Amino acid sequence: MHAGKVMKPLVSILIPACNAEAFIADTIKSALAQTWPEKEIIVVNDGSTDRTLSIAREFASEGITVVTQSNQGASAARNKAFSLCSGEYIQWLDADDLLAREKISLQMEMVGQVSNKRILFSSEWGRFMYRASHAKFISTPLWGDLSPLEWLLRKMGQNLHMQPATWLVSRELMDATGPWDARLSLDDDGEYFCRVILASDGIRFVPGAKSFYRMSGFSSLSNVDRSKKKLDSLWLSMQLHVRYIRSLEDDKQIRAACLTYLKNWLGYFYPERMDIIEQAQHLAATLGGGLESPRLRWKYAWLEKISNRKIANQAQASLPNFKTFLTRSWDKTMFYLEKPGSV
Repeated sequence: MHAGKVMKPLVSILIPACNAEAFIADTIKSALAQTWPEKEIIVVNDGSTDRTLSIAREFASEGITVVTQSNQGASAARNKAFSLCSGEYIQWLDADDLLAREKISLQMEMVGQVSNKRILFSSEWGRFMYRASHAKFISTPLWGDLSPLEWLLRKMGQNLHMQPATWLVSRELMDATGPWDARLSLDDDGEYFCRVILASDGIRFVPGAKSFYRMSGFSSLSNVDRSKKKLDSLWLSMQLHVRYIRSLEDDKQIRAACLTYLKNWLGYFYPERMDIIEQAQHLAATLGGGLESPRLRWKYAWLEKISNRKIANQAQASLPNFKTFLTRSWDKTMFYLEKPGSV
């Protein structure tokens, strides 16, 4: 090392991947394109049955580490990736999402201004389908410098979230948090980053640092499709959220936010999972409140009168999905038409 040269901290970009052949190459390219010079990129193929593994291995010559395992779920793949990395800071990146070129550099500039390794760094994020240039970045009350308690209060009381790629996490904070919970298949990231926030000394928001969250359709792990596994996972994550925030403080404001949080998600369990509805009612009682049966939106309520609640629920869930399908189809068509060399 030349005299006077300052070593920059290594950042590990960790990518769990399962059946992501359509997007994994672009995701890896966005990681390689990061302007922060000290980085390692690790891809864990979680039992893909498509070309995800072979596509990822095409980048081996560029220094990408690619490992493969039997299908164990996204949380297990993330834990595997972390066990292999050497970075002082960690950037999580799902296999269909993207990072802006300056994302890590801008956050690491902020790291250089803060000596506390327990500070957690967040960033802007935008939703897109196929064309990242059309991503919509919509600021929320989570986009700011916040204490752990205030961040969780806003998240749960206002039904907000930050997607995984927004965060830059120190290894010290990762070690204090513990592993991803492999029991969870839905909202595993929500539960995990609640624990990261609990272990932190606060969140610093870095304006201009950007990540791109791909709305990848109905097969996405984040899609609440009312399968037993996903609903069980969602309910477990919800219980843990309530427990975590009450461990910080348990006053009237916190309990009101928890009740709002339960009310916002209750409709996903009704009427198929009345066992979870009953458990939610018991939890609400410990918060000093109650939960009414979820109401259908007015334009679907008439269906319940002429058929039954199950059919009305299916209509309320499927019609917006159909609208999203049409929007995705249009965006996909425009994406391929706008690509260089497209006919």
